Amino acid sequence: MNSRFISTKSMAAMAVALTVALAPALAEARPGGGSSAGSRGSRTYSAPPSTNTAPGAAAPMQRSMTPQGQPAPTQATRPGQQAAGAAQQQGGFFGSTLGRGLMAGLLGAGIFGLLSGSGLFSGLGSMSSIIGLIIQAGILYLIFRLVMGFIRSRRQPAMAGAAPDANSSRSSFGGMGGGLGGGLGAGLGGFGGGANQNQAPVGPTGPVVSDLTIEEADFSAFERKLAEIQSAYGEEDLAHLRRIVTPEMASYFAEGIAENARHGHLNKVSGAKLLQGDLSEAWREDNEDYATVAMRFSVMDTVVDRATGAYVSGDRDAPSEVTEIWTFTRPSGGTTDDWKLAAIQQPE
Repeated sequence: MNSRFISTKSMAAMAVALTVALAPALAEARPGGGSSAGSRGSRTYSAPPSTNTAPGAAAPMQRSMTPQGQPAPTQATRPGQQAAGAAQQQGGFFGSTLGRGLMAGLLGAGIFGLLSGSGLFSGLGSMSSIIGLIIQAGILYLIFRLVMGFIRSRRQPAMAGAAPDANSSRSSFGGMGGGLGGGLGAGLGGFGGGANQNQAPVGPTGPVVSDLTIEEADFSAFERKLAEIQSAYGEEDLAHLRRIVTPEMASYFAEGIAENARHGHLNKVSGAKLLQGDLSEAWREDNEDYATVAMRFSVMDTVVDRATGAYVSGDRDAPSEVTEIWTFTRPSGGTTDDWKLAAIQQPE
């Protein structure tokens, strides 16, 4: 009897512990479910730079339709840079390891002849005259390389000054005060202070990547999309979600709504309000624009019983405060209304 009582008490304790353990997961039933999912083009599996809003590292993607191991993006280069790179790769036979070794040996023989007082070519001993011809050709080639190197060193400063570096004028959005879109108080900050500080790695293949300038109107669009997406998810309005998020994100949201329905739950999300946000990085690759922004926002987020409306989890009296990293995308040259949510990541 006593052992049965202890067993009953243990089971009750386990049930309480399980409820406590599940509570945070239920409370994070908002769009994205507190996970990291979506696609960021060629940077899907690269961590976005930290910002004032999200100073820590972003969690890696847990779900994405972008396959891993894609070719690295190639930073866009100027014609002068391409010409300089091609010149550095030239060198022919004498620029190779074998050619340099042969030249070193021949010159060493010549220097030995000079030091012994027998002349430049005496160090070769009884070698045939064809070797002497090769030595002369090599010396002429070295003189030619020295002259051409001197000419290139005189010309490169002028080439470098012909076009400005695309990374030297990155946009900065500091000091915007009361936020964008008119919905924030002066003390909340809104978007601002971020800079496009990430440079794409250079690879031999892959999409061509260049920096992208994000304007104030774009930030206003991000703030507006934040509120729209939260509300549409809370209303289970998949038609609206498909208009403002990518097909990939729409599929994830549909799965979340279906999972809630399977458990007889309804995730009521409303009143999303941006508190602080700043730019992590923005870039253009192929025919798509991307912008990753860190956002701290408040939102009413509760889970109720779908049939009875009874409270299940979440704070019914006060909004939750959330920090997430959202990536938006649009066709290159699109308007602010064309931005769609492409990924959500959680700060670690």
